[in-house]
Amino acid sequence: MRYHNITKDDMLNGDGLRVVLWVAGCSHCCKDCQNPVTWDPAGGLPFDAAAKAELFEQLDKSYISGITFSGGDPLHSANRPDVRELMKEIKEKYPDKTIWLYTGDSWENIRHLSLMQYVDVLVDGEFETEKMDKKLLWKGSSNQRVIDVQASLASEKGAPPVLHCRDYER
Repeated sequence: MRYHNITKDDMLNGDGLRVVLWVAGCSHCCKDCQNPVTWDPAGGLPFDAAAKAELFEQLDKSYISGITFSGGDPLHSANRPDVRELMKEIKEKYPDKTIWLYTGDSWENIRHLSLMQYVDVLVDGEFETEKMDKKLLWKGSSNQRVIDVQASLASEKGAPPVLHCRDYER
């Protein structure tokens, strides 16, 4: 896995203060993407022991609510195995911290992935310029959903996903 940045004390990419890992690699290539530099899976830096230590140093802080995986797309084929292992380690080491995941994929296409067992909140769907709304909290366009993953996994198969919250505005 490769990454572009680790953002500390972030308040825009999930609830509470968070650390954000911006991974490299995205095949969605949404028009007007805020982060096209992250599309190339070979871009950025290797996610090495120093980067992991930097993440864990942030997660050690009691005021940090959790981690957000963004990018790029953490579910790009170049990222999935490493993202899953990192999520597993984070959940084991920091069971009270939340994991948020941003992806251009839809819940219906990814709910079966084993890494979903570690995700608390998923923001799904491609960014759509025509549906952009700067007042929306935690998402860029109105087609995207902020999903409570664990409640959705526990619900009946085929049921619509359980939303984390209504469409709050900033």
